[in-house]
Amino acid sequence: MVPDVPGSDGVVRARVVRGSMILLTSTGAVAATNLLYNIVVARMLGAAGFGHATAIYTLLMLASSVTLSFQLVCSKLVAKSDGLSAKAGVYKTLIRRAWQIGAGVGLVLAFQSQWITRFLKLPAAHDIDLLAIAAAVYIPLGVQRGRMQGCYEFRRLASNVIVEATTKLGVAVLLLYYGFGVTGVITGITLSIVAAYLVAIPHRAFRLAEAQAEAASFGEGLQAGVFFIGQVIISNLDILLVKHYFAPTLAGIYAGVALVGRVVYMLSWSVVSSMFPASASSSHEKAGQFVLRTALLLVVGLTTVFVFLVWAAPSTLWAFILGKQFLLPMQGAFSSLLTLYAGMTAIYSIAVVLMTYEMSRRIGHVSWVQFATSALLVVGIAMFHASLAQVILVQLVLMTALLVAVSAPLWARPDATPQPSAQTGHLHKLRRVAEEEVIAEFLKGEFYHREFDRYRDHFRDLVQCPALASQDENYLRRVLLFRRRGKLWRELPPDTEWWEIELDPVAISRVRAFPRNDWRRFARGDFFLSGIIARIQESLELPGRDQFLEKLHSMQADLLENQLPNSVLLIGQDDAGPLTLIEGNHRMAAAMLLDPDSAFGRFRYYCGFSAQMKNCCWYQTDLNSLWRYARNRLRYAFHDGDDSVTRALRTLDVDPKAELGD
Repeated sequence: MVPDVPGSDGVVRARVVRGSMILLTSTGAVAATNLLYNIVVARMLGAAGFGHATAIYTLLMLASSVTLSFQLVCSKLVAKSDGLSAKAGVYKTLIRRAWQIGAGVGLVLAFQSQWITRFLKLPAAHDIDLLAIAAAVYIPLGVQRGRMQGCYEFRRLASNVIVEATTKLGVAVLLLYYGFGVTGVITGITLSIVAAYLVAIPHRAFRLAEAQAEAASFGEGLQAGVFFIGQVIISNLDILLVKHYFAPTLAGIYAGVALVGRVVYMLSWSVVSSMFPASASSSHEKAGQFVLRTALLLVVGLTTVFVFLVWAAPSTLWAFILGKQFLLPMQGAFSSLLTLYAGMTAIYSIAVVLMTYEMSRRIGHVSWVQFATSALLVVGIAMFHASLAQVILVQLVLMTALLVAVSAPLWARPDATPQPSAQTGHLHKLRRVAEEEVIAEFLKGEFYHREFDRYRDHFRDLVQCPALASQDENYLRRVLLFRRRGKLWRELPPDTEWWEIELDPVAISRVRAFPRNDWRRFARGDFFLSGIIARIQESLELPGRDQFLEKLHSMQADLLENQLPNSVLLIGQDDAGPLTLIEGNHRMAAAMLLDPDSAFGRFRYYCGFSAQMKNCCWYQTDLNSLWRYARNRLRYAFHDGDDSVTRALRTLDVDPKAELGD
């Protein structure tokens, strides 16, 4: 029997499966209600009118990128918060921001109603004005649903989406019956959103709780915003582009295909909604992986069954449901288009599981990958829209590429390093050290490089005889180090803890060289230092000059005369796994070439540990860490190291010209 403790596999599985079942049941009810709703609307408006209504509703779905961003961030922060006050703080901060942004989005839609009407070839501009009201309320509704999701109130969340769907259906049927047409449909959508917001208001105890100030970080908000902008473009913009490029009847037929094909995505999102808070609230990587496997199994099963059913369904079924007018002027069979569309949506649904899992655990790169894919989708459909089938094929190719990209980190080859044992040696943590001490030691080993030529005379004592108690000196040393090594240090996780460690002779086999430049030539895919040293020794026996080998030979002489810095910097995930050198590669190699058995005792070792070190490309090179590195390089592409030193001196009330002689 699985113990009922937080983070245990049993509790995690129960939360994901129970939440998924509740939301799947409600989603099934909502899907059935929406299907009935769309059938009624399609039959009463016809293909052209249905295309108009769908295009307007799609605009609301584009605005939903903001709604879903608030829902995701609120869900994650509420799930991670302890106590009612902390959860209330998250909610009250985000609901206030959501109303501000919702009002802004509504005003933009209202002021641009005439232009939108012309672009989408709509019959009346006042329908966009109604949509503006719906969008203004829809964005705060995301915070309400995020709060319920983060508090595991899945039953209440399920009933909320049912209220929205049933209200939309009831009002639309009533107003269509009385001849209000497309305007009646949009009125029903607006009233359904208002009703959903009202029933989602939290209970009195939650609203009156004394809120602890809590807000989403910029990174959290940006990640969620970029993710859902990409998602709504992928999920909805094809309908708007088809509405623009194709005749109204064909656009209505495509809307019918999308209507049925997207049911599988709705079902998959139910699993994602229950997975996200369970993963976000778990601090254990093992439990998080368990959540991911459970969610993937559910989504793959759902999508496989759905695509098979769509493929097996006869065309007469769709003619009966939607009406024959949706099947007559087709460019290819409706069933084949629907099967293709459902398959494309199934692939995207699996990719969404992987993306939202990463977002629940960390601020990652997947949002930007999806955003780039959404941009390519717009370009692709704009270039290739000879038929409806071609439009779907463009999406199928891009969704497959997206799935490959976001799943690539899962394929990363596990580290071949043997686990520590009597054969691999151990390390001993001597003392915890401050980052300032590590930076000071790092800078000593770097200060001979040409980047420091103009600073060497002025800051020699600051570097060689550091006063670690001086915050001004520490600040200057950090700025100086970043003059040359900023791109390296920025990749280290923020929670890195530094320790002075002691290695035994055998533990050297766990040390890897820094993966760059000449080391790649001798590594041949294996960066463990002991293997590289063996290959270097083989090269030493070959004739000819090699600048890298000559440098090592020169350092051997300096080692014998004690003329080299005696500190070596390493990084690792923990004290049981492999360690990677980030400073002291050449010194370590030269020492091992001199005397492998005593090399470990020549230096003082500092090691930075973090459970997130796998996100650092210097420790583990994969798609995720390389993307993080590329973003940082782009962010600091125009960073001027000399200017940073000048600004640092001015901050400390030192005249740079007087200090440096410029």
